Amino acid sequence: MTAEEKRQLDEKGYLVLDGFMSPELLKGLRDRTEELFEIEGENAGSEFRKEENCRRLANLVDKGPLFREMIVMPKILEGIEAVIGPDYKLGSLNARSANPNSASDQPLHSDMGLVADDKGYAVCNTIWMLDDFTPENGATRCVPGTHLSRQLSQNVIPDIFAPHPDEILVTGKAGTVVVMNAHMWHGGTANRTSAPRRALHGFYCRRDKPQQQYQKALLRPETQAELTPLMRKVLALDDPLNDELSSSMERLSGFLR
Repeated sequence: MTAEEKRQLDEKGYLVLDGFMSPELLKGLRDRTEELFEIEGENAGSEFRKEENCRRLANLVDKGPLFREMIVMPKILEGIEAVIGPDYKLGSLNARSANPNSASDQPLHSDMGLVADDKGYAVCNTIWMLDDFTPENGATRCVPGTHLSRQLSQNVIPDIFAPHPDEILVTGKAGTVVVMNAHMWHGGTANRTSAPRRALHGFYCRRDKPQQQYQKALLRPETQAELTPLMRKVLALDDPLNDELSSSMERLSGFLR
């Protein structure tokens, strides 16, 4: 990363990498994503959650070699480390496709409901644009600099669904990747066009936070056998702390039910 890229990520909270994906990579990711939507049908996204007015996929690391390659691309990991520091891991890799003519905005939020703590930032997201992101088709809105406030949007503004006076839309051509400090307030917007708006989301978190999707339990043995040492490290497959965090989350979930 250049000094200017790091400065923008530090100060604004996001970095747009225009044309990051090669035409071959973009086509491969598009094709496999649509294939999975077709194969999984009504169960698509069930490993994580479903969302009204959207198609979702989850656990993508287990569903194709291109997905496994994208999570360890050097410049992406540089961006993650610039936000979180060296002790990061993949929390999840999902797809989100905003349906055509879906009049629904996401609320402004910080991922996992977290603010920076005495160790620094804990969450960083990457948005892989499989289609153009435009003001009309559901581009992500964000409020630059809010990651610095150490406050959650719902504790500061009266209506987290309403437009914010300082928000901007992150637009770009298909093939663009956005690295985003996920403490920054952000959210998807309504797709007011007749075509879907597709993206992949590679979400990373700090080592001492639980993964959104516990990769060790989700990845099939045959998938794990194909992983490189770097992939295993990024997925925290050999990290006892990650296993402990997942076990604690499972116990808490059972208690809450």
